[in-house]
Amino acid sequence: MPALLLALLLSVTACGSGDSGGDSAAETSGSASFPVTVTGSNGEITLEEQPRSIVSLSPSATEMLFAIGAGDQVEAVDDYSNFPEDAPVTDLSGFTPNAEAIAGYEPDLVVLSNDQNGIVDALDALSVPTLLLEAAVSVDDTYAQIETLGEATGHPEEADEVVSEVQERIADAVASVPEDVQGMTVYHELGPELYSADSSTFVGSIYAMFGLENIADGPGEAAGGYPQLSPEYVVGEAPDLIVLADTKCCEQSAATVAQRPAFGTIPAVAEGRVLEADDDIASRWGPRIADFAEAVAESLQG
Repeated sequence: MPALLLALLLSVTACGSGDSGGDSAAETSGSASFPVTVTGSNGEITLEEQPRSIVSLSPSATEMLFAIGAGDQVEAVDDYSNFPEDAPVTDLSGFTPNAEAIAGYEPDLVVLSNDQNGIVDALDALSVPTLLLEAAVSVDDTYAQIETLGEATGHPEEADEVVSEVQERIADAVASVPEDVQGMTVYHELGPELYSADSSTFVGSIYAMFGLENIADGPGEAAGGYPQLSPEYVVGEAPDLIVLADTKCCEQSAATVAQRPAFGTIPAVAEGRVLEADDDIASRWGPRIADFAEAVAESLQG
């Protein structure tokens, strides 16, 4: 499997929100009370006190944590968590996580998006509270994870506010496009090897909100919802919109796409509807899904 797709599957699970312990964080949600019990993919965990030394091994979770005001509680993040700018910089790996290295930060909560290398059991063996929030497959999953992190960190009200804002921005973006967008086709590119994302992914769910038809649904089911398409298939499907989520990792652009054999005949290319997306924004299921929806809307507005 190409490294690019492996990275995506590990952090969408990536082409990738955290905090570091402080007193101010505990004062922002007057309604927050502990102990609290939250549920992740690894079951229920009970936190007796508000976490003040969080380690996030998920770029999406890192963005959520900072968005809800828990940034001052984040002690360390994985090496793909590059947003926001004030997220702590470490060399912790989300791909090959090491329980001892994580435990070295003395975390009272670890948040991750996959159980790579059996890390959940390894952390459990060290009595480290661990919350597994697996890759979202819909925007509703994003909202649920934001609210879960709000409860877990003592910021439930801020989490609700973030969810409401994201919902409103996405609704406004969808409402801003012309009605004739309904039924247009979209091709989402994860890399020049033509890996894409079908409608079973959170990215696909955003396209569905605009009424777009995803050409990646055609070839049949693919593991994880990320099929590899052929050049002939993409050209034959003649998508009306192309979204490039490989502009940073692979230096792809509207110009490079136009240079591919026969791609110049695709309506999206010929009519200038190639969205050069930020790889991270287009691959993470955190609060910036609203930014992504707005970028898609702008591309559809002509």
